[in-house]
Amino acid sequence: MAIDYDHLMHVEIPDVRQTYGPAEVGLYGLSVGLGQDPVDLRQMSYVGALAHDQPAIPAIVNILGHPGFWMSKPETDVNALKPMHGEEGMTIHNRIHAKGAVAAKTRVTGLIDKGAGKGALLYSEKDLHDADTGVHLATCRGTTFLRGEGGFGGPSGPLKTPHLLPEIAPDHVFETLTRPEQALLFHWNGDPNPLHLDPRAVHEAGFERPILHGRCSFGCAAHALLAVLCDYDDTAFGSMDARFTAHVFLGETLRTEIWQDGSFRTRAIERDKIVIGNELFRHRSAK
Repeated sequence: MAIDYDHLMHVEIPDVRQTYGPAEVGLYGLSVGLGQDPVDLRQMSYVGALAHDQPAIPAIVNILGHPGFWMSKPETDVNALKPMHGEEGMTIHNRIHAKGAVAAKTRVTGLIDKGAGKGALLYSEKDLHDADTGVHLATCRGTTFLRGEGGFGGPSGPLKTPHLLPEIAPDHVFETLTRPEQALLFHWNGDPNPLHLDPRAVHEAGFERPILHGRCSFGCAAHALLAVLCDYDDTAFGSMDARFTAHVFLGETLRTEIWQDGSFRTRAIERDKIVIGNELFRHRSAK
């Protein structure tokens, strides 16, 4: 069934209220690679291993208040095996604490028709507020590529222009080893897309083996930026975007290449493949 542009643009995505605490914060940190160095006290604090107050890695906003795999519902007219994560972004407005309650509202903000047989791009945005005080915590942006769903007569552009990297070697590199079972761990953050979990769904979608969640590779890159450009100070983390350019297979090593101006990209070392394209990080003080 073809996508109905007007219907999908105005589809009602359920609002979410979520209470979370140190266990959820620690699980998310572990699922994006924090804690791989068991003697690094800065990493240990983010996974609840130390006695003092536990901070939250800012990228947790991408899974807090997550509305679930709403595109799998029949009323969207989207084939549940077609969506692929194309882009992810976030802006942190106020500090994310290690426990609290959040209220999240997600909406579709755009739908681009790339043509019959090519696909479509669905843009969405989630606003995250403190459920008790109303303080605006974060804005999360997402782009989903709907494979083969084009040709429904929607607008054809414009598309986002990639960020240009400096024409010099990166100033820093940060490596994260993904694990064979990492997608199984990450899905407990509230992302049950079977493309990352069920080998039967993976084969039906045309892949040889499960691939890592885009939000997980995003979190790995966010960890790299937090470590390198913020010295693990979560209050310094402002915004970042990621454009997924290739799949990440479980067990690959992700190397995030970072420039001092906030430019970055991530590659899978084993294939020498860029998996997160040219993007930009900003400190929270930079408006």
